[in-house]
Amino acid sequence: MKKKLLIYANYFYPEVASTAQILTELALGLKDTFDITVICSVPCYTGVIPSQYQSKKYYYEDYEGIKIIRVRVTDFVKSKKMSRIKHILSYFFRSVYATFRVGRQDVVYTISQPPILGGMLGNIGRIITRGKFIYNIQDFNPEQTIAVGYAKNKILLKLLMWIDKHNCKKSDLVITVGSDMQETLVKRFQNKKVPNNVVINNWMNETEVYPLEKKHPKVVDFRKKYHLEDKFVIMYSGNIGLYYDLENLMNVIQKFQENTDVVFAFVGDGSVKETLVSIVQKNNISNVVFIPYQDKKDLIYSLNAADVHLVTNAKGIKGVSVPSKIYGVMATNVPVLGILEKGSEAWRIIEDSQCGILSETGNYEDISTKMKQIITEKEKFVKQHATGRTYLEEHFTKDKSIDKYLKEILKVC
Repeated sequence: MKKKLLIYANYFYPEVASTAQILTELALGLKDTFDITVICSVPCYTGVIPSQYQSKKYYYEDYEGIKIIRVRVTDFVKSKKMSRIKHILSYFFRSVYATFRVGRQDVVYTISQPPILGGMLGNIGRIITRGKFIYNIQDFNPEQTIAVGYAKNKILLKLLMWIDKHNCKKSDLVITVGSDMQETLVKRFQNKKVPNNVVINNWMNETEVYPLEKKHPKVVDFRKKYHLEDKFVIMYSGNIGLYYDLENLMNVIQKFQENTDVVFAFVGDGSVKETLVSIVQKNNISNVVFIPYQDKKDLIYSLNAADVHLVTNAKGIKGVSVPSKIYGVMATNVPVLGILEKGSEAWRIIEDSQCGILSETGNYEDISTKMKQIITEKEKFVKQHATGRTYLEEHFTKDKSIDKYLKEILKVC
């Protein structure tokens, strides 16, 4: 008989969030070994709840043999703090209640989203289900919150740190997604009784996202639809949020608006998108385009439509989070301009793979210089740094990463 695995996932299939895609693929990869139940939100990543999920508090579904309990959450506006808090709390409390419906579980697995509450769910879930507890930290909080100044109440932040350290202590295994994040875990406990932990990087499903020529019909259609044809496209794809220093980056981009053969494409949505749109409008920046999130099936075409991808993080994010967009970019073999803290996980990946060039977060003069270098030597840059795919296939394929998860979960069982 299969052992039972409960997964808490704020976002799950069919959501476009990177964690939703990772957790969905993880669940599918583990279902032959485990009897899996997922407790997740109804589809809501855009902030709007589809009409078919507005009549009940709980929805029971099956996705390719995976049992899903979807909990009704509140609508929210990503740029409004209280709206997001209400949304997160509705997911948390209804997920706790849903846990009483799943019975005994052998393993409870959760990620660090929503911040702090994701870990608390796992901790509470292990008590309710009497299962082992695995805590996958995708982002460290409150460290991430502190880095971008999202909350400044020292008493509150100290409390949140205590809670999440407690979540780590009560876990049977902590999984971080980067070596620099493992270092942060050790620092949290000052080398005293550090919880059992392992590093397993995120991944990209290399069978779904792979290199395509620019003349591929679907790539051509994408570029035409968003007026990118005959342009050198520098793209940022993913969450347009607080943790990527995008407002300051826009000031650098403004310097290149006279380069009419270059366009900067921002694909996605997030809490600072409205701010970026406002900056573009206020300064009449003519070569910036905003493009909506793409369906998962179309991601291969949007990612391949770029000539260069931007992979960024704000200052203070080293050891706190790893931009998972790096894996999708590498899968397409499109080169990278990495704007990151030196020594961070994504920095080391780009450096080791030679799939792009690097500039340190906050060094806007150097960022501008590197961007000018790329634009001036377009063909040379693209040819020289088309190395990401090979490195991804060696280190970060879906099967390699899921196999690591399987081995670690079985150890806990």
